[in-house]
Amino acid sequence: MPQIPLHYVDLRTFCYATEDEKRVEEALRTFLPEGDDEPFEIERAESEGHYGDRILVLSARVENADDVRHVLSRLADLESFETLIDELDERVTENTEFFLRLDKQAAFNGDVRLGDGITFRGKVEAYPAKKEQALENAEEVLTRLRNEE
Repeated sequence: MPQIPLHYVDLRTFCYATEDEKRVEEALRTFLPEGDDEPFEIERAESEGHYGDRILVLSARVENADDVRHVLSRLADLESFETLIDELDERVTENTEFFLRLDKQAAFNGDVRLGDGITFRGKVEAYPAKKEQALENAEEVLTRLRNEE
């Protein structure tokens, strides 16, 4: 894939008090590239739930083109990849952001499925920065990704 029309990809998930932090991190790492010397950096922020329970927010921003390619290559494993392309109009915002929700439990098992638990947000390159241009660019990259598989 020669050019990646995404400025960056943000991945975020929550680790609730009832979940094992290491397992939740492992699920998030399903989409992240492996570092040469050390693992890809995941930021942690603690928050509090409505009833005072601890919620840990795990997030990572992927900006390097090769690393973004890696994240996108994981999306190519989606069983519902064609549906994803068909739903692009609903998944790309006026701010040229591409959103997906991925199944956290499936990710922990090394699978890639749409679902709940992990939020994927990609900032689509678009000049001019309009939804129509972002849709065109997102469809192009997903079509290339599908054809490479």
